[in-house]
Amino acid sequence: MEPTVSGEPRVLATDAALVLIGEIRRDHPDILFHQSGGCCDGSSPMCYPSNEFRVGETDVKLGEIGGVPVYISARQFEVWKHTQLIIDVVPGRGGMFSLDNGREQRFLTRSRLFGGETCAIPDTKRAR
Repeated sequence: MEPTVSGEPRVLATDAALVLIGEIRRDHPDILFHQSGGCCDGSSPMCYPSNEFRVGETDVKLGEIGGVPVYISARQFEVWKHTQLIIDVVPGRGGMFSLDNGREQRFLTRSRLFGGETCAIPDTKRAR
């Protein structure tokens, strides 16, 4: 799997997401994201302490945002392989086991097709 498509990273984060990642990392320095593939929460990237989530043999690493790796299941990747994921933050509670839960903000995945127009998110930054 190439980490970019036509030079564009597979995953980005908004400034708001980078701020929330920084807040979470103060409490949990070593974290990772796994893009949910459930029917009801498919737009929710789940944030876990790295030592509490086992990355599967078939999981695909999309890249890193704010120094944090982002994974997706191989099955979900097949569906989304032509899509750039943009991790953002919105008001609300995170997933039950996700570290954003209880912070009154939650991560949300937005997307765009590679080669298509960028989502209208003014503070999107490239993953670092």
